[in-house]
Amino acid sequence: MGHGMIWWSECITTDVEGARDHYAAIFSWKFEAMPMPGGEGTYWIAKLGDRPVAGIMSVDDLESDQPVPPHWMTYVAVDDMEHAVDAAVESGGTVVRPPFDVPGVGTIAMVLEPGGALLGIMTPVEMISGTS
Repeated sequence: MGHGMIWWSECITTDVEGARDHYAAIFSWKFEAMPMPGGEGTYWIAKLGDRPVAGIMSVDDLESDQPVPPHWMTYVAVDDMEHAVDAAVESGGTVVRPPFDVPGVGTIAMVLEPGGALLGIMTPVEMISGTS
């Protein structure tokens, strides 16, 4: 997978345990706990067999000064974060959260498209290291 491909999706919810049970019942997902950066909260990796397929986290673990409703968040891979952020702004979008690094995951930014839909863009560590 590479530039422009959907790379990851995560469920941000008020009921993590209920969401895990819900998706396990529907998709037979199993879950693996991963500590959140900074040691606050838990990020749950959903797996189908041994393959990671999605993540689940609590809205309480988000860094936001605004209330955040439960939702699914999609991340699209970009091979050049600076170019992607500039292109988002030049095409009428807004940067909600500038690029930040997540150790072992990659570099992420949050942008709004002109109509207001939120999207995560990321340069996954696999693309940075050339192992994708």
